[in-house]
Amino acid sequence: MNSENWHPDTVAVHAGREDFAALGVHAAPIDLSTTNPLPDVERGGDSYETLATGGRPTDDGSMVYARLWNPTVARFEAALALLEGAEAAVAFASGMAATTAAILAHTQAVGRPHIVAVRPLYGGTDHLLASGLLGNEVTFCSEAEVAGSLRPDTGLVVLETPANPTLELVDIAAVVADSAGVPVLVDNTFATPVLQRPLALGAAMSLHSGTKYLGGHGDAMAGVIACSEETAEALRRVRAITGALLHPLGAYLMHRGLATLPVRMRAQQQTAEKLAAWLDTHPAVSRMHYPGLHGDPRGLLTRQLSGGGAMIAVELRGGYAAASAVAGAVRLFTHAVSLGGVDSLIQHPAALTHRPVAAQARPSAALLRLSVGLEDIDDLRADLDAALSAVVASNPETREMRLPV
Repeated sequence: MNSENWHPDTVAVHAGREDFAALGVHAAPIDLSTTNPLPDVERGGDSYETLATGGRPTDDGSMVYARLWNPTVARFEAALALLEGAEAAVAFASGMAATTAAILAHTQAVGRPHIVAVRPLYGGTDHLLASGLLGNEVTFCSEAEVAGSLRPDTGLVVLETPANPTLELVDIAAVVADSAGVPVLVDNTFATPVLQRPLALGAAMSLHSGTKYLGGHGDAMAGVIACSEETAEALRRVRAITGALLHPLGAYLMHRGLATLPVRMRAQQQTAEKLAAWLDTHPAVSRMHYPGLHGDPRGLLTRQLSGGGAMIAVELRGGYAAASAVAGAVRLFTHAVSLGGVDSLIQHPAALTHRPVAAQARPSAALLRLSVGLEDIDDLRADLDAALSAVVASNPETREMRLPV
């Protein structure tokens, strides 16, 4: 049976395991070697040059040094590439390391330093772009403004969909068309390959903070980009120079996490859909953000996504004071940054992850972001209701309104 015909659930379990039988193992081995024997000086030198410039190891060569190549990392990359429908994938020590490599490979390395960035974006990405630290000039814009923001020296277009933290959807195919051949990088962290495959829509790169859903348990940090083999060579070149390779133990945990990704994603999404619908009726809530909750006017949940995901954003009538109080009052939701794990998290983006973002682009101070985990829906709802009820009781605008059953 050809892996190209496998269902995503099967790919998630079996991808990256092709060499296990020959190795005589069932679980993925972890190669912790920092250096590797060289066959001889000449072939060792050739191997070093090949890997340092973004190539792959040869059968008669050497992996030389862990900053250049690691087989445990390579297995995770192969598995993620297959899930994304990509020729290749390149893994990094964090999502921000992956973002940095994509920027350098497509701007400074090729003499096109201008970037077009569609807001909203993850706060760390926005901060990196706005800082100028990498020597880039950035034009922030809306989806509709991409074509008009391009310049002759534009090397990259960056977007995130669903966007962090407001879950806004961006039409990937439309942005690709408007980008007129400029490579498009899509942050696919919230959707994962289970719900969205940006490369099939024309994007050049699909980026994940693997720390989130791919690993799924909040115990490993990683970033990974799915792309063409040509793009992968450019990314590996940057990775080799900057030393941003994912640690083998992290790669092992990422690869293991992929096996349960489809099951986790569907279960967490199912709970998130129910929570979003319930919160939408709550008197303490002024606005809900969840894809598809109030319809799908542009048809993106049909053409682009196969579900709304497991992230929710909620704005409270009491503004910052109410949001702060709820974040501190929940007991089952952990008040913490990050997302995508098996346990539910809650955080205030404007005060935390999006604090460095320019004021005009920062999310509302009334907004809380919820990452819905695998807990029982009734327990999560009871936890939120207890915290929100206290807000209703203390807010004149809402205290006379009847709480939902």
